[in-house]
Amino acid sequence: MLRLMSFLVFLFGCVAGLVMGPVGPSRAGEVGSVHLLRSLIVQPDPAGGVRATATLLFPGSPAVLHSILTDYHKWPELFETRMRMAEVEDRGGHVLTDVYISHALLPGEQRLLCESQVLPGGGLVTDLKGGDFKQYHRAWKLEPAGDGTQTRADFELLVEPKTMIPDWLIAVAMERELNVHFRIVRQKALDRATKEK
Repeated sequence: MLRLMSFLVFLFGCVAGLVMGPVGPSRAGEVGSVHLLRSLIVQPDPAGGVRATATLLFPGSPAVLHSILTDYHKWPELFETRMRMAEVEDRGGHVLTDVYISHALLPGEQRLLCESQVLPGGGLVTDLKGGDFKQYHRAWKLEPAGDGTQTRADFELLVEPKTMIPDWLIAVAMERELNVHFRIVRQKALDRATKEK
């Protein structure tokens, strides 16, 4: 009973922190410094897990954004959540990444073992290979926008950790964290695009 009460207090604290934390609206248009062409939608998937989709406009060419997304050793810098990269192994076009994630909603470190490959036409797809998740699929599809100095990015993410935490709560956390992630990626793209001029 004491364990259950402790867990409920912890869960309430997490919900309060996520709901009351600074989160901008996720509508089409300007969200912070990220331009959304199609709204960020984060919701539980009927088949399990949480799915997020969005279309974004980033500064810099697709090559700039691609260089950020494929800099595997620096992936932890793209997120607010604490994580460490244990291993990166290039297997001839298929890159295996072994990441350990420390998240407020989950106890200890969660292992995420994935394989990434470049998409024909521009982009990157990352799929689960093992670890503490039931499902993980992330896709970035990139194409030039405007006069080629910008990138239109179609983003999709499906995540399902091995946990008893309800999907709706994971969705609340994921929406906030993705908004931060997009802002970090945008700033890195802007910095690289500026250096290339």
